Amino acid sequence: MPRYMVERSFPEGLNIPVNNDGAGICGGVVARNAEHGVTWVQSFVSSDRKQTFCIYDAPTPEAVRTVASKNALPVDRITEVRVLDPYFYH
Repeated sequence: MPRYMVERSFPEGLNIPVNNDGAGICGGVVARNAEHGVTWVQSFVSSDRKQTFCIYDAPTPEAVRTVASKNALPVDRITEVRVLDPYFYH
């Protein structure tokens, strides 16, 4: 399955509470993604919380855009990526 990095901007900052409400929000995203064969692998958030860099496994970039829309999440850029492990060469 292809892997994608999804870059997102949150001008007001990303604010997901670190409690049961936040867990529910993330769980909802995971469930809606699964309906389209999309898996949220991991996300990185900038220190000011205005940008995220999210790793997804998905059949197509269009599937990523579809679930982003269903989850009310912005999409600035989608780039297909592959893993580069610095220890691969040793």
